[in-house]
Amino acid sequence: MADPMKIRAQLKGDVAEIRVLMGHAMETGQRKDAAGKTIPPHFIQSLTVEVGGKKVVEGQVGTSVSRNPVFGFKVKGAKAGDKVVVSWVDNKGDKRTDEAAVA
Repeated sequence: MADPMKIRAQLKGDVAEIRVLMGHAMETGQRKDAAGKTIPPHFIQSLTVEVGGKKVVEGQVGTSVSRNPVFGFKVKGAKAGDKVVVSWVDNKGDKRTDEAAVA
């Protein structure tokens, strides 16, 4: 299972600036190990972000994203204390959901 996500959500005016660090190997399926065997693909496929119970981001991710990706979003209308919930699903069916509050 992947490492917990690190989520930072800071309010600036009525806009929440959200940054998410996702601990994931993000293997493309094109690299080879020391024995010369191809490492199978293992990457995040879908991503969702909810703020205050409303889905604000829904997207697809592919193999071109680096290991331990960092994503950033700006969400208008957020309030201090709103819950930020970030979820992803990878190509092997692994899932992760973490949350933080807007500060």
